[in-house]
Amino acid sequence: MGRGRGGDVKVALIGTHGVGKTTLCFELAARLKRRDVDVELVREVARRCPLPINRETSLAAQGWILHTQMAWELEAAAGHPLVLCDRSVLDNYCYLLHAAGPQASWEPLLTAWLATYDLLVKVPIWTTPRWDGVRDTDIAFQRDIDALLDEQLDRRGLDALRLTPGDHPAWGDAVMARLEPLVCPQPTLFPEDNDR
Repeated sequence: MGRGRGGDVKVALIGTHGVGKTTLCFELAARLKRRDVDVELVREVARRCPLPINRETSLAAQGWILHTQMAWELEAAAGHPLVLCDRSVLDNYCYLLHAAGPQASWEPLLTAWLATYDLLVKVPIWTTPRWDGVRDTDIAFQRDIDALLDEQLDRRGLDALRLTPGDHPAWGDAVMARLEPLVCPQPTLFPEDNDR
């Protein structure tokens, strides 16, 4: 994995819906900003999709989501040395797999794009999904996507940092420990953040 371009780093938090990826992304971005790291967030794309998503998704919807994900990542990387993604093409592809089965036409692009991530962080199921106006709350659907994601990680031989479900409060520390060697952060701007 990794783009291999001078100092540029792209990290994606991956996992099924309703597990805290977005919250963790914002926590990590705040911690990195306090260390004066120039980081850009790529927010979850699916919420902006003009087509039905979740269990009602389609090939067209997932195609829109996958293409938009890649475009937003390119845009973020053009202006920032560290890109932090709330999802990756892989977990978005798992929703496509769930809806329509394997798609041979997507495989070459997906394989090439997965190589652009320097770190994948697998956020596990640790709670049930809560309704927020968009998120699907069906527990079986949440577990199906999680299982597909684990299957895809294994099938593709991807080495993800797999967070522990019972250790939710320490997830930020676990990810920061893996990020620090990649981003070589500046000394913290605020002395009280030295231990974070």
